[in-house]
Amino acid sequence: MKKLRTIGFDADDTLWHNERFFHLTQKRFAELLADFAEAEHLDARLLAAERRNIGHYGFGVKGFTLSMIETAIEVTEGKVPSEVISELLSAGREMLNHPLELLPHAREAVEAVVESHSLVLITKGDLLHQERKLAQSGLGDLFDGVEIVSEKVPATYARIFGALPGGTGAAMMVGNSMKSDICPAVEVGSWGVYVPHALGWDLEHALPPQNARFKPLDDLSELAALVEEIG
Repeated sequence: MKKLRTIGFDADDTLWHNERFFHLTQKRFAELLADFAEAEHLDARLLAAERRNIGHYGFGVKGFTLSMIETAIEVTEGKVPSEVISELLSAGREMLNHPLELLPHAREAVEAVVESHSLVLITKGDLLHQERKLAQSGLGDLFDGVEIVSEKVPATYARIFGALPGGTGAAMMVGNSMKSDICPAVEVGSWGVYVPHALGWDLEHALPPQNARFKPLDDLSELAALVEEIG
């Protein structure tokens, strides 16, 4: 019997670009509020707002937009011009409507394992936005299942992988977030394959697990060889 039967893929910044649009919008946010605070101070205040709002708004563009507006109100002591609020709302809409761009080797990596393993897309964020991005990616038909979740914790992988043939021990999670994709998957006994991305969100940082099932790669072009090696 094969050691590996199920491969889970993260979506944002694993299969397609995402974080760079947040960085560009955050730069625009700093420019709009340059008369009220320095960019470094704004970044820190925005990150604090995102951290406390995750439980209310979840992950994704909509929560990020609301956190920008909240931060703008705070740093201006309620004096933020309505034009700035309008610009922030417009920036959020632009992020939601931005054309999707696959990362290098993404399609090839998924296609290389689609015939031999069951594939599941596991991503968090806004349901409508993630569904739209998956449709635009052209990868949707390659997955046997799609899970859009509010959080990625050990219980998430125990539920998803545990219900599939072979359970968590015969599953692999591929992603760019050590905190959300790798550590919780390894904790429940799955392989965790870390594929780094140049841009990262501060709230997704974590130390790599000290476990033989943790497998770092340089990029997705190396995935097929690793899957074959595991067997």
